[in-house]
Amino acid sequence: MCLRPSPPPVPRKPVDSVLARGYAGRPGRSEVDPYVPVMVSLIIAIVFSLAFVAMSKFFGPQRPNATKVSLYECGMPSIAPAHQRFSVKFYLVAVLFILFDLEAVFLFPWAVVFKDFVKAGGGVFLLVEMFTFLGVLFLGWVYCLKRGALEWD
Repeated sequence: MCLRPSPPPVPRKPVDSVLARGYAGRPGRSEVDPYVPVMVSLIIAIVFSLAFVAMSKFFGPQRPNATKVSLYECGMPSIAPAHQRFSVKFYLVAVLFILFDLEAVFLFPWAVVFKDFVKAGGGVFLLVEMFTFLGVLFLGWVYCLKRGALEWD
């Protein structure tokens, strides 16, 4: 039995250089490659949706009559005009919901990466940034309270 010496270990590149190159650093790859399946799926979905809508328009039965084209609301003929004025409060509540919903959207990822930033030494900066963000949101909430945006009269 002949024992051959094992080959010397292959030197590995440092992780930082691989991360700096990114996905595009691999031979024959581009930065767009991972998104190609998503784009193909999106294009297929759009094409099929438009095709089915067009086929229903062209091949579906189209026999309009007075009953089909009349206004219909909750099983009864409508008694009021379709376009009524809404209170601005409805829109204001919607905007406030979006504002405070965005707060949650930004808070959760911050909470996930905060521990890593503390280990890397950037925790204080990240904490100050988040308190600045929350302070601006708090000022917006106080402004809404002062203006009576959350009161229903």
